[in-house]
Amino acid sequence: MQSWNHRILRQEFALGLTLAALPLLAWGWLWFTNTSHRTSGAWAIAWAIAIFLLLKMWCRWQRERQVREAPLPQFLKRKLRETYPHLSGKDSDLVERGLRQFFIACLRSNKKFVAMPSRVVDAMWHEFILHTKAYQDWCELALGWFLHHTPAEVLGAKAANNDGLRRAWYWACRDEAIAPKAPTRLPLLFALDGKLQIENGFHYMPNCQDIQRKSDAGGDGAANYCGTDFSDESFSGAADSFGGADASDSSAGGDGGGDGGGCGGGGD
Repeated sequence: MQSWNHRILRQEFALGLTLAALPLLAWGWLWFTNTSHRTSGAWAIAWAIAIFLLLKMWCRWQRERQVREAPLPQFLKRKLRETYPHLSGKDSDLVERGLRQFFIACLRSNKKFVAMPSRVVDAMWHEFILHTKAYQDWCELALGWFLHHTPAEVLGAKAANNDGLRRAWYWACRDEAIAPKAPTRLPLLFALDGKLQIENGFHYMPNCQDIQRKSDAGGDGAANYCGTDFSDESFSGAADSFGGADASDSSAGGDGGGDGGGCGGGGD
């Protein structure tokens, strides 16, 4: 079963066109062979569109399953603990979950750039992409395109990068049924650097309104960043719609949250 699923996902576009052509071909055959009862081709066009859309919906569902459930190479956790020796096995499991949450954000962003907000998750992602064949196969099945690596970052001067972070925030929040504009807790992807005490990591809080932020150059060098900043219009980019993620989610009817896109470009 897995084999034919994979074949369909790899050939999604070509298969969609082939299946959509079948009712059009059937109508064409009837039109030429039954000259006395020629009918409109509207029904054939409607069936072609329906078949194509149904296949895309099925493939999106299967790709989300791939992101959430397909095994990642086990050496990624070992490499991560070589980079951060203080991490335990359970910590590495959490980082893998964070990486999957990032991939979900990329998939749901429909090839719009999604920025990486965590240094520790970025370390695992970077290690994965170094193993080109395994990573390419993963991207092909789980996303449908090759996802290029970009460094972890925080809100800054570039509107495009800010929108990439906003998409990551929006979909990570949606993944855990958190209100993106009024978070009471952090989604995993944005909580990991602080939770695991990653040196020079990006330490987030849901809302920093009543908390004095540390300077990047002061204290232990760990700045506190705020989840509510992603909907703050003082930062450049599309704050009101989280880089367009909210608008596209609303137009699609939303997904009501879940468990726990190309992305690429951006970065420095």
